[in-house]
Amino acid sequence: MSLATVPAETLSCARTAAAAGDDALLVEDTRSEHARVEQAFAETAANAAASVEPARDPYPCARGELELTLPLRHAGVRELNLAWQRLGDPRLPAVVVQGGISADRRVAAIAGDELHGWWDAQVGVGRALDPRRVQVISIDWIGSDGTLDAPIDTADQADAIAALLEHLRIDRIEAFIGCSYGALVGWQFAARHAARLRRLLAISGAHRPHPYASALRALQRKVVALGQLQCADELGVSLARQLAMLTYRAPEEFAQRFAAPAALDGGRARCAAEDYLEAQGTRYAQRWSPTAFLRLSESIDLHRVRPESIRVPATIVVVQGDRLVPPEDAYELANRLRGDARVRVLRSPYGHDAFLKETSAIGAIVRAALEPVAGGVA
Repeated sequence: MSLATVPAETLSCARTAAAAGDDALLVEDTRSEHARVEQAFAETAANAAASVEPARDPYPCARGELELTLPLRHAGVRELNLAWQRLGDPRLPAVVVQGGISADRRVAAIAGDELHGWWDAQVGVGRALDPRRVQVISIDWIGSDGTLDAPIDTADQADAIAALLEHLRIDRIEAFIGCSYGALVGWQFAARHAARLRRLLAISGAHRPHPYASALRALQRKVVALGQLQCADELGVSLARQLAMLTYRAPEEFAQRFAAPAALDGGRARCAAEDYLEAQGTRYAQRWSPTAFLRLSESIDLHRVRPESIRVPATIVVVQGDRLVPPEDAYELANRLRGDARVRVLRSPYGHDAFLKETSAIGAIVRAALEPVAGGVA
């Protein structure tokens, strides 16, 4: 199949349940002016890099912790403490929102928070996910605090979310919106808890890890293990994070931001991107333990779900040039699903991290996915 590459949210592929037996994809290119394609792509870096101030308007907010006894797929029954957050009135339609392995329950900042939420660009008054219209539920990943040194499966995360919904007395959520690792958990939730879910929006995450991406993560884990052997835990995590950043972003961004030639520093060559990568690694290592990094990285590679077991309507978002989740995996997944499926292909210099950077395009996709929700979205 040959598909044109177009910027943000302009290419969509839909397959209905009725066509599932034919493995057919209906392709619709919604932008006909080719000249606008390259212009929009050239302007992406400048526009998307603008900072987004968190919306801290008053609406009901709650944070809590839930003690769980959970049977883990690879590690037996464990006693766990699940931290969660809810933004919005509990009587509103519920939406679960989850991000990458480094994302926590603070999907958006609330009054009194010193730090921004990881998705302030999409969650807040007047934004794609408006807590005045839907209640937004999120968790800290199992294992993110570093206290669980055991194999963790994406199915375990999905089961933990289902247990939280039971605790909150929510029978069914209107949507599960997952980005990166959150998308993997979303697929597991759709497979294991379909009765609790109306629709899935999976951004940059498929039914299995790509072998190339798994190989890259395996090397990152070896770097962390080497740091532990050298009693240099933070250095190991920092270097692994720096390697990971090269997989999250695309060469186009580095060409735009770090085009300066390498310079000698103390008699050794130093490339233009090193300061950026080291800052990213240091900041990450200050918050994450080696155990948390290793176990959640492993969790991505342990992820598997049978698309044929999923009948929940799904929108799949992929980024052209994403080194971790190539569009081909999304097409295969869409063809194998047993429910309605739509694939949206974005072109972005931010690669896998487009869900964090392409504010307008991702916001439009989220709004479209939630359009049928009772009460609507902003």
